[in-house]
Amino acid sequence: MTDPLHDFYAVIPAGGIGSRLWPLSRADAPKFLHDLTGSGHSLLRDTWDRLEPLTGSDRIAVVTGRAHRAAVEAQLPGIADKNVFLESEPRDSAAAIGLAAAILHRRNPDVIIGSFAADHVIRGTRTFEFAVQQAVEVAKAGYICTIGIQPSEPSVGFGYIQKGGELIVDGAPEAATVERFVEKPDLETAKQYYADRSFLWNAGMFISKASVLLDELATNEPELHAGLLVLAEAWDDREKRGPVVDRVWPTLKKIAIDYAVAEPAAEKGHLAVIPGHFDWDDVGDFASLTKLISNGRKNDLAVLGPKARVLSDAATGILVSQTSRVISLIGVKDIVVVDTPDALLVTTTEHAQRVKGVVESLKLTGRGDVL
Repeated sequence: MTDPLHDFYAVIPAGGIGSRLWPLSRADAPKFLHDLTGSGHSLLRDTWDRLEPLTGSDRIAVVTGRAHRAAVEAQLPGIADKNVFLESEPRDSAAAIGLAAAILHRRNPDVIIGSFAADHVIRGTRTFEFAVQQAVEVAKAGYICTIGIQPSEPSVGFGYIQKGGELIVDGAPEAATVERFVEKPDLETAKQYYADRSFLWNAGMFISKASVLLDELATNEPELHAGLLVLAEAWDDREKRGPVVDRVWPTLKKIAIDYAVAEPAAEKGHLAVIPGHFDWDDVGDFASLTKLISNGRKNDLAVLGPKARVLSDAATGILVSQTSRVISLIGVKDIVVVDTPDALLVTTTEHAQRVKGVVESLKLTGRGDVL
């Protein structure tokens, strides 16, 4: 087992509903609370189990919504009450990670934090741990460090990070500067990135001294930074916390940490990257979930759900069932069927990204009862 890293604290942002996985993922049961891999545990629990050897159970914090507190604590019985940071409403990743950084920095000015999403799938524990260990060494040297994933295909579903020159840091032999971030590309551009090999998938993992991250926020988003410091000052006082959160949190700017911290840091030469040589997926839609469950075998029908009852003849794709009804699929290719007690989704893996549009339409028509 890996020995816990000194002064290292893991932060797990557990927010968002994963709207491209509707109707499996809902506002009251978001993606990170589901077992999407057949491990027997939710994605959140798998994330905890992956990080605990690096930190110990007393140095993992979760940032989540008030509505999800009970579910999070039920799935993570080892989490300390002081390490559950509750949002009154979603304000995006810069506020969530910045809040954790501000609180933890107030408790320990020397703390190094690492942010790891609650709903990603990672396979390859030792290579993951080695990447994090390198990133912590880079953070000690004063950089903000991200872990980019070596692409396994020319994907259009992820943003990319372009590696720059080698960065000389003891204990981090693979460290490199970050040349630039690029948004999700079209297929031809993705093929060029894949052939180039200096481009990595942006997995949204960031490791830094909390003080360095907060300084970057202060420069780029001073109002957001100021609000987070007010929250952190009151956080560990139970009587003060609630009123301050209710007053300050809704005023914080909604912005992703990529835009508020990572991209500006890259422009100034303050951002580094470690290549991650492990299997990673953000399970962003049913197409990626299909690939994950079937291990990439396109001629199979992937089935998810302990009570699933399926009759299949020459069908491929994915069936997710939360009911006990029999579902028969005959001669359909790349099908997506998600059967829940109150909603049914039928599409194809090709159109899986469009599920989010259905969710937006349901919001506009006032059908919140199925969201």
